[in-house]
Amino acid sequence: MHDHAHGERHGAKQPQRFDPARAARLDDPARFEYLPPADVLTLLDAPHGATVVDFGTGTGTYALEIARLRPDLHVIALDEQPQMLDLLRAKLQTESLSNVEPVGTEALPRLRRTATRILAINVLHEVGDAALAGLHELLAADGSITVIDWNAEIPENPDRLLGRPVGPPRDHVYTPSEARARLEKNGFEVVRDAAFPYHYVLIVRSAISVQS
Repeated sequence: MHDHAHGERHGAKQPQRFDPARAARLDDPARFEYLPPADVLTLLDAPHGATVVDFGTGTGTYALEIARLRPDLHVIALDEQPQMLDLLRAKLQTESLSNVEPVGTEALPRLRRTATRILAINVLHEVGDAALAGLHELLAADGSITVIDWNAEIPENPDRLLGRPVGPPRDHVYTPSEARARLEKNGFEVVRDAAFPYHYVLIVRSAISVQS
């Protein structure tokens, strides 16, 4: 998508979408120190054999780790930016993972009501209300979404003892209460919350009825 899609981001907190030219940041191994994939997987709590959609997968860093840790899962790595998916497909050429499927937004209609779990890491502050509403369509009847995003209550500071040395500017992300309010406004019910050093976690279900 290009600039003409800006209107589709109505409601997003961050002014611009993530720049694929900065994709290397998504592959920084340090991410696993403050957001360990095993802990993310525990919060996701995916049933055996479930379909998990990694919504806004970027270069698939977490999709790949989840697929490695849980070979029983079908991991749909979804992103709106073809450049990101190309980077993920290149990774998959050197991996022996058969349970990761990179897809763009054109796949949304066939994925309707199939996601037992959706993972949304660092997505809420970037995504517009229209895409957020679309998550209702993706969720299976008993599905839930694990929203993990940068916590605006933790200020940026190069010294990690005083704040977070990574992530977007504070005014581009939400506090946990702001994130909860936005999700509730868009038809989601928060069923659990948790926290990582620099991120909040909100696990939500759809609070609206989606017609089959």
